Amino acid sequence: MFLMNGFMVGCWAPKIPEFAERLQLTKFELGLMILVFGVGSLVMMPLAGAQIAVRGSRVVMRAFAILLLPMILALTLAPNVWTAAVALFLFGGFIGAMDVAMNANAVSVEKSMRRAIMSSCHAFWSLGGLLGAAIGGLLISRWGILGHAEASTAIAVLFVAIAWPMVLGDQPHHDEAKPKAKLPMIPLPWLLGIVALFCMVPEGAVLDWSALYLSQEKGASVALSGFGYAAFSATMATMRFAGDFVRDWLGAIRTLRICTGFAIVGMLTAALAPNAEIAILGFAFCGIGISNMVPIAFSAAGNIPGLQPGISISVVTTLGYSGMLVAPSAIGFAAEHVGFSPVLMTLPVLLLVVLAFSSLARYADGIGDAKH
Repeated sequence: MFLMNGFMVGCWAPKIPEFAERLQLTKFELGLMILVFGVGSLVMMPLAGAQIAVRGSRVVMRAFAILLLPMILALTLAPNVWTAAVALFLFGGFIGAMDVAMNANAVSVEKSMRRAIMSSCHAFWSLGGLLGAAIGGLLISRWGILGHAEASTAIAVLFVAIAWPMVLGDQPHHDEAKPKAKLPMIPLPWLLGIVALFCMVPEGAVLDWSALYLSQEKGASVALSGFGYAAFSATMATMRFAGDFVRDWLGAIRTLRICTGFAIVGMLTAALAPNAEIAILGFAFCGIGISNMVPIAFSAAGNIPGLQPGISISVVTTLGYSGMLVAPSAIGFAAEHVGFSPVLMTLPVLLLVVLAFSSLARYADGIGDAKH
């Protein structure tokens, strides 16, 4: 199910240039459309959480997986800006709602298996993004936009059909339907939220703008332009599969600092690249860096002494995802005036802030708490 969700996002990435051209959108207008995607996610995520509390995550995950299946076709067949905006709102909403249900179900699987599997689940999400982005440009150039939409939908149906009978059934948690927790007053979860936010803004930038950047400013073909996000997803998936081992070996602080260094070098390489191939290599380096930065922030939030993990993680998640969902529209507005390359060059400044806060990663190792 993680693979299918990531695959649908990956299929969207190489469609963006055609989507903008068909609807005659400027960069700023496309940024607003992408903002609609983000608003859909932010609206649907809490609704999914409430339904999970009442019905359990398996029912909710299956329902939103079914709703998500036709959305690439809907985006392809949308005849005007208004129907495209509605389709994007629903696409973002179903992606986000299914994401919440998947993670809730993965927690239940971890409890039943009594071992960690979350990092691998997120690696499969990245693998799905890689697969969707890698084949997207090739299918579009060979079979056209509609052919790509039909083929990607068929592949997504196959993923859901394979996973459907094996999804773990969990019990609803009615006591969680009306959370009474207040926002934390101590600065630690908010600082970790800023870390997650500044890690996920570059991720959102690569997802939403790499194809357009490669095609418009680096002269990449339709097939090649999809490989920016594909390379990013490939290295991210690989490093997420290895993430638990690397963190146990180096410790969370050192892992976060090394990852941030890779992300800074990668983003600068992509921004200053003389051609599309070097830019794609830069996005690949960026994927190595971003891969384990957000999981470390989430782990640290869950280990803050004297604070319930659910409260702090909710702060970090909300801040982090708002960066990934809302910031791309600002990037589109800026790129409309100065181009993508200067905008990409400013993103490492955010990563320098992450580097400054990197000592907070010690909580991911359980330092300062009795539990690890």
